[in-house]
Order: sequence, then structure tokens, then C-alpha cells
Amino acid sequence: MRIRGMALQFTVTGVLLAGLTAATELPIAKPGCQDRCGNVSIPYPFGTEKDCYYGPEFLITCNHTFNPPKAFLGKGNLSVAEITLDGKLRLMQYIAKDCYDRAGARKTRNRPWINLPVQGPYVFSDTDNMLVAIGCDTFAEMRGIREDKNDTYMVGCVSKCSDKKYVPNTCSGIGCCHTSIAKGIKYFDVSLSSYNNHMGIWEFNPCSFAFIIEEKQFSFSPSNLSDLVKVSLLPIIVDWSIGRNNCETLEKNKTSNACQGQSKCHDPENGSGYICKCLDGYQGNPYLPNGCRNINECSDPKVAHNCSHKCIDTEGNYTCSCPKGYHGDGRIDGERCIRNRSSVLQVAVGSGAGLTSLLMGITWLYWGYNKWKLMKLKEKFFRQNGGLMLEQKLSRREGPVTETAKIFSAAELEKATDKYHESRILGRGGFGTVYKGTLTDGRTVAIKKSKTIDQSQIEQFINEVVVLYQINHRNVVKLLGCCLETEVPLLVYEYVANGTLYDHIHDKSKVSALTWEIRLKIASETAGVLSYLHSAASVPIIHRDVKSTNILPDNSYTAKVSDFGTSRLIPLDQVELSTMVRGTLGYLDPEYLHTSQLTDKSDVYSFGVVLVELLTGMKAISFHKPEGERNLSSYFLCALKEDRLVLILQDCMVNQDNIWQLKEVANIAKKCLRVKGEERPNMKNVAMELEGLRTSAKHPWTNDKSDVEDTEHLLGESVETVRSEEMAGTSAGYHSLYLMQSQGDGR
Repeated sequence: MRIRGMALQFTVTGVLLAGLTAATELPIAKPGCQDRCGNVSIPYPFGTEKDCYYGPEFLITCNHTFNPPKAFLGKGNLSVAEITLDGKLRLMQYIAKDCYDRAGARKTRNRPWINLPVQGPYVFSDTDNMLVAIGCDTFAEMRGIREDKNDTYMVGCVSKCSDKKYVPNTCSGIGCCHTSIAKGIKYFDVSLSSYNNHMGIWEFNPCSFAFIIEEKQFSFSPSNLSDLVKVSLLPIIVDWSIGRNNCETLEKNKTSNACQGQSKCHDPENGSGYICKCLDGYQGNPYLPNGCRNINECSDPKVAHNCSHKCIDTEGNYTCSCPKGYHGDGRIDGERCIRNRSSVLQVAVGSGAGLTSLLMGITWLYWGYNKWKLMKLKEKFFRQNGGLMLEQKLSRREGPVTETAKIFSAAELEKATDKYHESRILGRGGFGTVYKGTLTDGRTVAIKKSKTIDQSQIEQFINEVVVLYQINHRNVVKLLGCCLETEVPLLVYEYVANGTLYDHIHDKSKVSALTWEIRLKIASETAGVLSYLHSAASVPIIHRDVKSTNILPDNSYTAKVSDFGTSRLIPLDQVELSTMVRGTLGYLDPEYLHTSQLTDKSDVYSFGVVLVELLTGMKAISFHKPEGERNLSSYFLCALKEDRLVLILQDCMVNQDNIWQLKEVANIAKKCLRVKGEERPNMKNVAMELEGLRTSAKHPWTNDKSDVEDTEHLLGESVETVRSEEMAGTSAGYHSLYLMQSQGDGR
């Protein structure tokens, strides 16, 4: 079966043959042990018999009932396609399918899973694999369990489309979506669901598909919407290592390791334990005695060409010699072979003046060329990172920019983050990674580094800069500047050091400090920001991803709204835009989801979900709960309807003095969560109501219910006039959605 062309053959066979050819000259298994099962080579520490493997966790079962024989990990049914000495296993795993007939009745459904040996040194590779879902009416979810942890990890993505002609040849959210997986996963299962049972799209897409796959072996084509039915097994990469201790622990405890002569211990990027690698200048199996053999570098034409006269192989290296009458190291990139002093002096006296002039001219030309080349490189990165687009958008902006953001140099930001060291990572999001940095003037900042970008991600980056330039509000994370002279664009923000609102609500160690007064303050300030964006900014702005992980309380619990990467500027003569649907599951406006028409009422709905989080302490989406309680907004509205509000409020903040306030905020949330956008209040009214509740809380003599009702009557509920704009195309794709139970998106 092909993903591009007509077979998803994934080039696994070619990879295996290349690996076997390179390994034929060197022993890979212990003497007298089987070193191959069918088409799979079996290097030590793996083996098929006792005394042939390093430990029982490295047993490979060779099943000769197949033709050719097949290799399996341990005594289980995990089919092994390749074993490499750099700590990788390629396994074959089943694809998840959910198929329907023309009438919308389900025909087939499966939920494949893999459980790696609990005590074995195996984890699924987070750098080589990804979760992929294919279909035009598809929601895929992967549930996993991390190494040495009992918490459940979840990730998923959604893909929708209405016509095959709108599906591109890339996996970008329309007909196909993908997302990464976490480190240290030892177990996973993949499940699928459909919103409309493929009704209306059955002719070209009768099934949904999902699978974990080796990223390098996957490419998408619209034909996959139907031809994946024929595929059963796909490749997945597993990382392996030796033992449970890393190299530092082994050295500290003076414990021997499995690494043999001319090799060295290395810590793996994923999982625990260690792996062995041959030293530079050697190749072979580092786990076998005398397994790492010297490489004859001189047999490589590229190495031999580096010598100006003759290449001489040495143990673990090589040298270059000079002919008689010359001296030097003989390397073209080094001192080369230089004629002895007496001969050189005669030549130098006759041509010294000419050479000096020539060298001065060459030096001047070389300096000019390097300056021109550096200028062109910076210009290339500036264009590549959307510099011209940024200039155009800023030149067309309406209203003044209060402060000009600084243009940082690449060297300055690299120094501030210790060359983007992993210890400086604050979190990872859908479009990049955020680092903590310290500038030369002592300021602590947050630096957002985008991933390797395509054109759509450039637009996300430029969009965030333009939106933040329009905002001047004390409760919005401030943009300090940007850097465009690097291959990957960078944004520099003020640093908010107190985590996210999501952490404070759902972390048991922090929730007790989050009193009702603080929650009401954060809700009021956040509503004020959204009201400002919708009605007070020079050009109205829709945030489009309002959620608790994008609200950052500082040390005094003052709310700071962040992450404007998906926000949109709304022209003054429009009240809605037709866009590709983007947002986070659980917070997403259902009307926007079904119509793709973005209005400011979409932010109102998302803010309503945040209010319910503050009231109940529950997560927006909880897949481990019963079906009726998984979606927080539906569960909350049902509880209100059945007069069960008090039963779902978070216990730590409820008392006789504030119960009336809690009910008033619940009523505001109820109005925000109305299905029809036109029936929801605007953010200005919501902000006024919440600020009114805060004011009444500060002055107890005003805490009279009748006063609140009068205020509510005076405020009323504004109904926004909505008019739609015709847009080309009807398909809507979903951005990959990270659904993690144990944490937010890391912003």
C-alpha cells in the first residue's frame, strides 16, 4: 500500500539492506551464535539463545514457521524489522481503522495497542515517531503510560473536510493531522471516533485511520483517504539501552559496564540506562570484545584527497606525509608540504614584492566578499522569517504603537539562554518552544523559538508580532522585541514567574492558595483584557485560544494573558471572518466549530469555560471520567439545569459569605456558554458584571441580592449584529490538539 504513488512501502527494505551490507565485514554476534533471522540482522547484546545475549531482556525469538523466518522481541508477538547498534529497534504495528457503510452504520472498528516489556530497557522514541490521523470526519486519540509512572498520558488530533478537492498533498489538518508524542512511553493504544459516521463523504472516505509511525517513513496523499484500507502493518521506532543507571552513576560507583575496548559509554536521549559507541576512527560492535575495529581512513577518497602528497593510516586516525625536500603536516587544510628554507628563500627574494601586492589585493577582495556574503545571508533570513510581511503589516496598522520593540541579535539571545540549553525550557507549544533567558542588563525574559517553519508557521509568527504591537494593556504579557537574523524566528516577552492558571487550579499543592477572592480577581482582569481587545484596541482583535494555560498569574496574582499566535485582527467594517478552525478542544466555540465563522463571541464562549474551571476546579476535557462528565461545559450546564451547582463547586473556596457570588458568576458563565453566539453577552458586559461583583465583595454593605439583580437588569445582555462574508472554499481543518491529563501545553 502506498501513501504517495500507491504503496506505503516506507523504504524499510532498502534501509535494512543498506545496514546489512555495511555490517558484513565486521562480526556483530558472539562467536557461534546466530546473527540473522530471515532479513533481520541480530547484533549482540541481542541474541536468539542463552549465552548469546547480554540479558534475558535482549532475547530475540526467531519463528521459522514463516518464510522467510520472522524475528520477535522476547517471547511476545512484537515483530522486529530492524535492530541498530545506536539504540534503535524498528517494530511493525497494526493500524487503527473505523469504517462505515453508505447509511452511516459502523462496519469495522479496531483499537491496536503495544505494551513494551515492563522490566525491559525499551521506550517508544519521541524523536522518531508521531501520531497520524487520516480522514475527513476523524478524531484520533493515543493513550499512553510513561516509564516508571502511573499517570496516564493522552494526545490526539482532529481532521475534517467536506470535499476531496480541498485536501492538499501535505498532512496539515485538512484530511490528515499529526502530532508528536512524549518521552518515556512504554505502553500506548490508539482509538478513533467519528462525528457524523462519514455521512456525506463516504464515496471518497468510508473509513478513519490512525497510527503511530516512524516520521521519516511517512508522506501523505489524498488517495490515502481510501487506499489505507489495504494496509495492516506500519513501522514504529523503539529506543533501547543497557541497564537502569546512566554513565555518570556507573563511573561514580566504579561499576563496570557493557562497553568493550575502543568504545565509550553514552547516555541515551530517551529512557534510562546507557548505550555504547565506538570511538572516533573505529567502527563495529562496541559490546563485543575487540568489536570496534580501526577504520582505514585512507581508503576513503575524500580523506585521501585531503593529503597533498600521501595518506598513511594509523590506529584510530591517519596522517599525511611530505615528499623529500619538503616539510609540514601534509594536509591541504593545514600547513601542507612546504619546500625547505634554502629553496624557498631564493624564490621569495625574486617574487616578494609581487606576492605582497597580490596578497593585499586578495585580502581586500576576500574581506569585501565576506561582508557581502554576510549581508546577503542576513537578508535571506530576514525574508525567510517574514520580515517584508512584518514591515507591510506594521505600515498598514491603525493606531499608534506605544513603544518600539527592540531588535535583538542572535548572539545576544544565545548567550541569554546558555545556547538554548534544555534546562532553560519553560514549555513547548504547537508552534515552538519557550526558553527562560537573562539579558546582559539583568532582566529575565521569556524567549519563544519557533520550530523549523513552513509558510503557514511564518504567518503565525508575523501574526503574533502584529497583534502584540496593537496591544497596550497591563494584563497582557508584554512583547519586548524580536530577532529575524537567525534561521528560526524569535520573540522576546516579559517573564511571568508564577506558572499558569491551569497549574494553580489543578495542582493540589497550589490550589489552597487560590482563594475565591483571587479567582474572582483573575476572572475580572481576564475579562477586562478581552473586552479591551474586542472594543477598545485600535483594530478589534479576537484572541481565538482563550484557556487557563494562556492566563499567567504573577506573584501578586495579577492576570497576564499570553499566546496570541492564533489571534486575528478584525477590520472595522466586519463583525465576523471565515477562517480555518483553530483552538483547543474543550474551549472551542461549537458554533465556530461547525460554521468556521469567527466572531468575538467565540472568545466569550472560551472565557465561559475558564469561569467554570475557576468555579469547579475541574478540567475542560477529562477522558477518564464517565461520558456525561467528560466535557466540562456540558456537565456544568446540566448541573445548573438540575439545581446541583453547589455539589460541583470546588470545596476549598465555598462558604456562607460568598455562595451568592459563586451563583452570580455561575449565571454569567451560563450566559457565555450559550450555543448561539448572538445570544451570548459581549465581553464588555461580562467584564462590568465581574468587576461589579468584586466591588460588592470589597464593600459588604452592598452585598444585597436585590442590588445585584438591579445591576444585572440595568446591564442587560447585548446582542451583536452578525453578518457573514462569503469566502472561497468550505473545508475546515483542525490544528493538532495536545490533550495531556497531567499538564497544560507548557506555556
